[in-house]
Amino acid sequence: MVRAIKGTLVECEPSIKSIIISIDSVNNEYIIEDLDENHLVVKDNMVKQLKIELEKRLKENVPEVDDDSDSDQDVNK
Repeated sequence: MVRAIKGTLVECEPSIKSIIISIDSVNNEYIIEDLDENHLVVKDNMVKQLKIELEKRLKENVPEVDDDSDSDQDVNK
């Protein structure tokens, strides 16, 4: 008997794709197919959870930009 899995095509930069693959490597619960350097097919029912996990990883690895930067305030002095 043939089984089908509903999926969502994800297009992203290779750096983001590598993070998604890293997240999936723990339990193999997100990715159905790795198509090329910018595209993945992800289980449709796991897209929301994958976005949450990706946001967590990005917050851990990317520093936040401080809006109160002194470099912009001293321009007219």
